[in-house]
Amino acid sequence: MTPTPAPTLLRAALAAAERGWPVFPLRPGDKRPAGHPERNCPRTGRCTDGHRTPEQRATLNPESITTCWQAAPYNVGIATGPAGLLVVDLDIPKEDDGPAPKEDDGPAPEEWAGATDGLDVFAMLCEQAGERLPTETFTVRTRRGGQHLYFTAPAEKQLRGSAGRLGWKVDTRAWGGYVVAAGSTVGTGSYEIIHDAPPATLPTWLCDLLATPPAPAPVPVAILRSRIGKADRYATAALNGEVAKVAAAVTGAQNTTLYNAAYALGRLIAAGTLTEDEVTDALTAAAPEGLAPSRVAASIRDGIHRSTRNTLGGAA
Repeated sequence: MTPTPAPTLLRAALAAAERGWPVFPLRPGDKRPAGHPERNCPRTGRCTDGHRTPEQRATLNPESITTCWQAAPYNVGIATGPAGLLVVDLDIPKEDDGPAPKEDDGPAPEEWAGATDGLDVFAMLCEQAGERLPTETFTVRTRRGGQHLYFTAPAEKQLRGSAGRLGWKVDTRAWGGYVVAAGSTVGTGSYEIIHDAPPATLPTWLCDLLATPPAPAPVPVAILRSRIGKADRYATAALNGEVAKVAAAVTGAQNTTLYNAAYALGRLIAAGTLTEDEVTDALTAAAPEGLAPSRVAASIRDGIHRSTRNTLGGAA
Protein backbone atom coordinates (compact mmCIF):
# COMPACT_ATOMS: atom_id res chain seq x y z
CA MET A 1 0.00 0.00 0.00
CA THR A 2 1.42 3.41 -1.01
CA PRO A 3 1.97 5.65 2.02
CA THR A 4 -0.09 8.82 2.15
CA PRO A 5 1.69 12.18 1.87
CA ALA A 6 0.97 13.28 5.44
CA PRO A 7 3.01 10.54 7.23
CA THR A 8 5.86 10.99 4.71
CA LEU A 9 5.99 14.72 5.25
CA LEU A 10 5.64 14.31 9.01
CA ARG A 11 8.68 12.05 8.97
CA ALA A 12 10.55 14.63 6.91
CA ALA A 13 9.69 17.39 9.39
CA LEU A 14 10.71 15.27 12.39
CA ALA A 15 13.94 14.22 10.65
CA ALA A 16 14.93 17.84 10.08
CA ALA A 17 14.09 18.74 13.68
CA GLU A 18 16.17 15.83 14.95
CA ARG A 19 19.15 17.41 13.18
CA GLY A 20 18.50 20.58 15.18
CA TRP A 21 16.88 22.48 12.30
CA PRO A 22 13.65 24.29 13.30
CA VAL A 23 10.81 23.67 10.86
CA PHE A 24 7.53 25.31 9.89
CA PRO A 25 4.76 24.30 7.48
CA LEU A 26 4.69 25.26 3.82
CA ARG A 27 1.50 25.12 1.80
CA PRO A 28 0.73 21.61 0.52
CA GLY A 29 2.48 21.07 -2.80
CA ASP A 30 3.97 24.56 -2.66
CA LYS A 31 7.10 26.46 -1.56
CA ARG A 32 5.24 29.29 0.15
CA PRO A 33 4.73 29.35 3.95
CA ALA A 34 1.37 28.24 5.26
CA GLY A 35 -0.63 30.78 7.21
CA HIS A 36 -1.29 34.46 6.64
CA PRO A 37 1.16 37.12 5.40
CA GLU A 38 1.97 40.09 7.60
CA ARG A 39 -0.22 42.43 5.54
CA ASN A 40 -3.27 40.31 6.41
CA CYS A 41 -2.33 39.56 10.02
CA PRO A 42 -5.45 39.51 12.26
CA ARG A 43 -3.31 40.23 15.40
CA THR A 44 -5.09 37.40 17.19
CA GLY A 45 -4.09 33.93 18.39
CA ARG A 46 -0.35 33.39 17.98
CA CYS A 47 -0.06 36.93 16.59
CA THR A 48 -1.75 38.70 19.52
CA ASP A 49 1.49 40.49 20.40
CA GLY A 50 2.42 41.15 16.78
CA HIS A 51 2.78 39.20 13.55
CA ARG A 52 4.91 36.09 13.90
CA THR A 53 6.98 35.29 10.85
CA PRO A 54 7.68 31.72 9.72
CA GLU A 55 11.21 32.12 11.07
CA GLN A 56 9.75 32.96 14.49
CA ARG A 57 7.21 30.13 14.33
CA ALA A 58 9.74 27.44 13.41
CA THR A 59 10.04 24.77 16.07
CA LEU A 60 11.99 21.69 17.15
CA ASN A 61 9.19 20.42 19.40
CA PRO A 62 8.13 16.91 18.23
CA GLU A 63 4.63 17.24 19.67
CA SER A 64 3.95 20.53 17.92
CA ILE A 65 5.35 19.15 14.69
CA THR A 66 3.24 16.01 14.90
CA THR A 67 0.06 17.97 15.59
CA CYS A 68 0.71 20.30 12.68
CA TRP A 69 1.64 17.71 10.04
CA GLN A 70 -1.16 15.35 11.02
CA ALA A 71 -3.60 18.16 10.22
CA ALA A 72 -2.58 18.52 6.55
CA PRO A 73 0.10 17.35 4.08
CA TYR A 74 2.22 20.44 4.52
CA ASN A 75 5.57 20.68 2.81
CA VAL A 76 8.46 21.35 5.17
CA GLY A 77 10.36 24.61 5.52
CA ILE A 78 13.64 24.87 7.43
CA ALA A 79 14.35 28.25 9.06
CA THR A 80 18.01 28.51 8.10
CA GLY A 81 18.98 31.31 10.48
CA PRO A 82 17.72 29.69 13.71
CA ALA A 83 19.10 26.38 12.43
CA GLY A 84 22.60 27.86 12.33
CA LEU A 85 22.80 27.15 8.62
CA LEU A 86 23.83 28.91 5.48
CA VAL A 87 22.54 27.09 2.41
CA VAL A 88 24.00 27.73 -1.02
CA ASP A 89 21.24 27.38 -3.62
CA LEU A 90 22.63 26.32 -7.01
CA ASP A 91 19.82 26.76 -9.49
CA ILE A 92 19.44 25.76 -13.12
CA PRO A 93 17.97 27.97 -15.84
CA LYS A 94 14.29 27.74 -16.54
CA GLU A 95 13.46 26.54 -20.03
CA ASP A 96 13.04 30.11 -21.27
CA ASP A 97 16.18 31.43 -19.54
CA GLY A 98 18.77 29.96 -21.88
CA PRO A 99 22.40 29.60 -20.78
CA ALA A 100 22.76 33.29 -19.96
CA PRO A 101 20.82 35.47 -17.52
CA LYS A 102 18.41 38.21 -18.34
CA GLU A 103 19.61 41.74 -17.67
CA ASP A 104 18.16 41.79 -14.15
CA ASP A 105 18.98 38.15 -13.39
CA GLY A 106 22.52 38.40 -12.06
CA PRO A 107 25.81 39.05 -13.87
CA ALA A 108 25.98 39.42 -17.65
CA PRO A 109 26.86 36.36 -19.73
CA GLU A 110 30.52 37.36 -20.33
CA GLU A 111 31.47 37.04 -16.68
CA TRP A 112 30.30 33.45 -16.54
CA ALA A 113 31.04 32.37 -20.12
CA GLY A 114 30.70 28.61 -20.45
CA ALA A 115 28.50 28.19 -17.36
CA THR A 116 25.19 26.41 -17.84
CA ASP A 117 23.88 26.52 -14.28
CA GLY A 118 24.59 27.62 -10.72
CA LEU A 119 26.90 24.67 -10.03
CA ASP A 120 29.17 25.75 -12.89
CA VAL A 121 29.27 29.31 -11.57
CA PHE A 122 30.00 28.12 -8.04
CA ALA A 123 32.84 25.97 -9.37
CA MET A 124 34.26 29.05 -11.11
CA LEU A 125 34.04 31.04 -7.87
CA CYS A 126 35.94 28.30 -6.05
CA GLU A 127 38.61 28.26 -8.74
CA GLN A 128 38.97 32.05 -8.59
CA ALA A 129 39.40 31.80 -4.81
CA GLY A 130 41.99 29.04 -5.20
CA GLU A 131 39.79 26.61 -3.28
CA ARG A 132 38.30 23.25 -4.10
CA LEU A 133 34.58 22.79 -4.60
CA PRO A 134 33.15 22.10 -1.09
CA THR A 135 30.98 19.11 -1.93
CA GLU A 136 31.56 17.06 1.24
CA THR A 137 28.53 18.45 3.01
CA PHE A 138 24.81 17.75 3.41
CA THR A 139 23.33 18.16 -0.06
CA VAL A 140 19.75 18.14 -1.34
CA ARG A 141 18.66 17.93 -4.97
CA THR A 142 15.87 20.40 -5.62
CA ARG A 143 12.70 19.67 -7.54
CA ARG A 144 14.12 21.13 -10.78
CA GLY A 145 17.50 19.44 -10.56
CA GLY A 146 19.48 22.14 -8.76
CA GLN A 147 21.31 21.62 -5.49
CA HIS A 148 21.19 22.94 -1.93
CA LEU A 149 24.57 22.77 -0.19
CA TYR A 150 24.15 23.03 3.60
CA PHE A 151 26.89 24.67 5.69
CA THR A 152 27.21 25.47 9.37
CA ALA A 153 27.17 29.26 9.63
CA PRO A 154 29.66 31.06 11.92
CA ALA A 155 27.99 31.83 15.25
CA GLU A 156 29.75 35.19 15.56
CA LYS A 157 28.28 36.53 12.30
CA GLN A 158 24.57 36.77 11.57
CA LEU A 159 24.70 36.31 7.81
CA ARG A 160 21.67 37.23 5.74
CA GLY A 161 20.49 35.46 2.62
CA SER A 162 21.43 36.78 -0.81
CA ALA A 163 20.09 36.62 -4.35
CA GLY A 164 22.67 36.62 -7.13
CA ARG A 165 25.30 38.28 -4.97
CA LEU A 166 27.82 35.52 -5.57
CA GLY A 167 26.93 34.99 -9.22
CA TRP A 168 24.38 33.93 -11.78
CA LYS A 169 22.00 31.25 -10.46
CA VAL A 170 23.79 31.19 -7.08
CA ASP A 171 21.68 32.33 -4.11
CA THR A 172 22.12 31.80 -0.38
CA ARG A 173 19.67 31.27 2.46
CA ALA A 174 20.48 32.25 6.04
CA TRP A 175 18.84 34.65 8.52
CA GLY A 176 15.61 36.04 7.12
CA GLY A 177 15.04 33.08 4.81
CA TYR A 178 14.37 29.37 4.56
CA VAL A 179 14.80 26.33 2.35
CA VAL A 180 12.37 23.61 1.35
CA ALA A 181 13.38 20.46 3.20
CA ALA A 182 14.10 17.08 1.66
CA GLY A 183 10.93 14.99 1.45
CA SER A 184 8.80 17.89 0.19
CA THR A 185 7.17 17.81 -3.25
CA VAL A 186 6.30 20.76 -5.48
CA GLY A 187 4.45 19.99 -8.69
CA THR A 188 5.93 16.81 -10.10
CA GLY A 189 9.35 17.32 -8.53
CA SER A 190 10.61 16.38 -5.09
CA TYR A 191 13.45 17.48 -2.85
CA GLU A 192 15.78 14.56 -2.10
CA ILE A 193 18.93 14.07 -0.05
CA ILE A 194 21.79 13.17 -2.39
CA HIS A 195 24.65 13.36 0.13
CA ASP A 196 23.74 12.59 3.72
CA ALA A 197 26.63 14.01 5.72
CA PRO A 198 26.94 16.55 8.54
CA PRO A 199 26.94 20.13 7.20
CA ALA A 200 30.50 21.30 6.70
CA THR A 201 31.71 24.54 8.26
CA LEU A 202 31.15 27.46 5.89
CA PRO A 203 34.50 28.12 4.16
CA THR A 204 36.15 31.33 5.35
CA TRP A 205 36.58 32.69 1.83
CA LEU A 206 32.89 32.20 1.14
CA CYS A 207 31.91 33.79 4.45
CA ASP A 208 34.06 36.82 3.59
CA LEU A 209 32.24 37.26 0.28
CA LEU A 210 28.86 37.11 2.01
CA ALA A 211 29.60 39.22 5.08
CA THR A 212 28.07 42.70 4.87
CA PRO A 213 30.79 45.27 5.54
CA PRO A 214 30.06 47.47 8.56
CA ALA A 215 29.09 51.03 7.78
CA PRO A 216 31.84 53.55 8.51
CA ALA A 217 31.24 55.66 11.62
CA PRO A 218 29.25 58.80 10.77
CA VAL A 219 31.24 62.01 10.56
CA PRO A 220 29.56 65.37 11.29
CA VAL A 221 29.36 67.68 8.30
CA ALA A 222 31.20 70.48 10.15
CA ILE A 223 34.22 68.23 10.76
CA LEU A 224 34.23 67.11 7.14
CA ARG A 225 34.25 70.69 5.94
CA SER A 226 37.07 71.63 8.31
CA ARG A 227 39.15 68.72 7.02
CA ILE A 228 38.56 69.41 3.38
CA GLY A 229 40.12 72.86 3.15
CA LYS A 230 40.47 73.17 -0.59
CA ALA A 231 37.18 71.42 -1.19
CA ASP A 232 37.25 71.16 -4.97
CA ARG A 233 40.73 69.62 -5.08
CA TYR A 234 39.96 67.19 -2.24
CA ALA A 235 36.62 66.15 -3.72
CA THR A 236 38.17 65.51 -7.13
CA ALA A 237 40.92 63.38 -5.62
CA ALA A 238 38.41 61.45 -3.51
CA LEU A 239 36.13 60.85 -6.49
CA ASN A 240 39.02 59.67 -8.67
CA GLY A 241 40.26 57.38 -5.91
CA GLU A 242 36.90 55.66 -5.43
CA VAL A 243 36.41 55.35 -9.20
CA ALA A 244 39.79 53.60 -9.42
CA LYS A 245 38.81 51.16 -6.65
CA VAL A 246 35.59 50.25 -8.45
CA ALA A 247 37.35 49.76 -11.78
CA ALA A 248 39.96 47.49 -10.16
CA ALA A 249 37.55 45.40 -8.06
CA VAL A 250 38.00 41.66 -8.41
CA THR A 251 35.18 39.33 -9.41
CA GLY A 252 32.99 38.52 -6.42
CA ALA A 253 33.75 41.82 -4.67
CA GLN A 254 32.59 44.21 -7.39
CA ASN A 255 29.15 44.98 -6.01
CA THR A 256 30.45 45.47 -2.45
CA THR A 257 33.23 47.75 -3.71
CA LEU A 258 30.71 49.81 -5.67
CA TYR A 259 28.47 50.20 -2.61
CA ASN A 260 31.42 51.18 -0.39
CA ALA A 261 32.56 53.77 -2.93
CA ALA A 262 29.10 55.31 -3.05
CA TYR A 263 29.00 55.33 0.75
CA ALA A 264 32.39 57.06 1.01
CA LEU A 265 31.44 59.72 -1.54
CA GLY A 266 28.03 60.21 0.04
CA ARG A 267 29.74 62.05 2.90
CA LEU A 268 31.10 64.58 0.42
CA ILE A 269 27.63 64.97 -1.07
CA ALA A 270 26.32 65.72 2.43
CA ALA A 271 29.13 68.24 2.90
CA GLY A 272 28.16 69.99 -0.33
CA THR A 273 31.46 69.38 -2.15
CA LEU A 274 30.07 66.88 -4.66
CA THR A 275 26.62 66.43 -6.16
CA GLU A 276 24.72 63.16 -6.26
CA ASP A 277 24.60 63.33 -10.06
CA GLU A 278 28.40 63.71 -10.26
CA VAL A 279 28.98 60.69 -8.06
CA THR A 280 26.32 58.56 -9.74
CA ASP A 281 27.60 59.30 -13.25
CA ALA A 282 31.25 58.64 -12.33
CA LEU A 283 30.60 55.35 -10.50
CA THR A 284 28.18 54.12 -13.18
CA ALA A 285 30.82 54.70 -15.84
CA ALA A 286 33.43 52.83 -13.75
CA ALA A 287 31.19 49.88 -12.87
CA PRO A 288 32.29 46.53 -14.37
CA GLU A 289 30.36 45.37 -17.43
CA GLY A 290 29.61 42.13 -15.61
CA LEU A 291 27.15 43.81 -13.23
CA ALA A 292 23.57 44.31 -14.39
CA PRO A 293 22.64 48.01 -14.80
CA SER A 294 19.80 47.62 -12.30
CA ARG A 295 22.20 46.27 -9.67
CA VAL A 296 24.72 49.05 -10.35
CA ALA A 297 22.04 51.73 -9.95
CA ALA A 298 20.71 50.17 -6.73
CA SER A 299 24.14 49.81 -5.12
CA ILE A 300 25.09 53.41 -5.88
CA ARG A 301 21.75 54.78 -4.73
CA ASP A 302 21.70 52.74 -1.51
CA GLY A 303 25.29 53.63 -0.63
CA ILE A 304 24.76 57.35 -1.16
CA HIS A 305 21.48 57.53 0.69
CA ARG A 306 22.68 55.53 3.70
CA SER A 307 25.84 57.63 3.90
CA THR A 308 24.08 60.98 3.72
CA ARG A 309 21.56 59.88 6.37
CA ASN A 310 24.37 58.83 8.74
CA THR A 311 26.43 61.95 8.08
CA LEU A 312 23.49 64.21 8.78
CA GLY A 313 22.66 62.31 11.96
CA GLY A 314 19.75 60.21 10.68
CA ALA A 315 19.06 56.57 11.44
CA ALA A 316 20.88 53.96 9.38
